[in-house]
Amino acid sequence: MRWAGLPVALSAAILAGCATTRPVTSSIGNFPDPFVLPDAGGYYAYATNGDGKNLPTLHSSDLQSWRALPDAMPSLAGWVRKEVPHVWAPEVIKLGERYVLYYTAHDLASDRQCVGAAVSNSPAGPFVDKASKPLICQAELGGTIDASPFLEGGRLYLYFKSDGNCCNQPTHIFVQELQPDGLAVTGQPTRLLTNGRSWEGKVIEAPTMVQRGGKYTLFYSANDFGNGTYAVGYASCAGPVGPCQPAGDSPFLKSRAERNLYGPGHQVVFRVGEQDFIAYHAWELKADGTRAERRFLYIDKLDWVDGKPVVKGTTLVR
Repeated sequence: MRWAGLPVALSAAILAGCATTRPVTSSIGNFPDPFVLPDAGGYYAYATNGDGKNLPTLHSSDLQSWRALPDAMPSLAGWVRKEVPHVWAPEVIKLGERYVLYYTAHDLASDRQCVGAAVSNSPAGPFVDKASKPLICQAELGGTIDASPFLEGGRLYLYFKSDGNCCNQPTHIFVQELQPDGLAVTGQPTRLLTNGRSWEGKVIEAPTMVQRGGKYTLFYSANDFGNGTYAVGYASCAGPVGPCQPAGDSPFLKSRAERNLYGPGHQVVFRVGEQDFIAYHAWELKADGTRAERRFLYIDKLDWVDGKPVVKGTTLVR
C-alpha cells in the first residue's frame, strides 16, 4: 500500500490505525541502526554507513514511501580513520537553526570507536565535523558508541554506550550534559545501566530517552545484534540523569517467528502529532527462514498502557 502524495497528517493517521506494518526499506535495501527525524512536514531517516556512503539518508512525506538522498556526510573529520572508518548509529537533533549529528566512527588516536558531532544547516546535510578529536571517547572502557541526544527543560543531554564488549569488559549506558550548542560536554558522565539481566547477554546499547506524562523511560537494545537474541527493553528513570531501574527481565520487542521478525533492535522513538512511533531494524530472512545479510527499517505504532510501552504493528500478538 502506498500513501505518497497524501497530506502528512492524513497519512500518519492512516498509519496509526494499522495493525500490521512491514519493512519500509526492503525496496531500498540495507538500512541498519536507523534514526528518524520529523522535520518540515516530512521525515528524514539516517543509518550506519553502507553502499559507499558514510551517512546513508532517506526522505519520506508519509513514513511509507522513501527515496534515497546523497551522502549526508561525504567528508570525515580529521580524527576519523579514513580506511574502514566504521561510521555507525547516527542521530540528529535540530538546535536553533542548525542540525547537529551525533555519530560513531573509528578514532585514529585511540584505535577505538568513539563519538563525534557534526553540524549542518539542512537535515539532508552536508554535515561537517571540524573537531580535531572525538566529542566522547572512553578508550579505557573499550570506546564509546550509540550517542543519542535528549532536550529537556532547556538542558541538552547525550546518552551513549561504553563499548566494553569489544574487549571482554561489561557494557554500560551513560548520560552526560552538553553545552547548549551541542558541540561540547559539561560535567562528568553518569552511569545509568550495566548489562546483567539474563536476556541482555553481554551487551546493552542504543539508548533512547523518552519523557511522556512526566515519566522518563530509557529504551535500549541488548544481546547479540547478529542473531535472534537481539531485542529491545526499557528502564524507568527518575529523571534525565536517573537513577534508572530496568523493567523486569525480558524485552518488550523481540524476535517472533510468526511475524518473520528476527533480531529487532537499535530503536528510536518519535512523535507525529499525539501518536508515538518506534523505528528499528530487523534482519531480512531467506525463504528457508535463515538470516540473510541485510537489515531493514521498520516503523510501528507505539502506545502506552499503564505507563508501559506497547508496540502495535509487526510484533502485535493477536
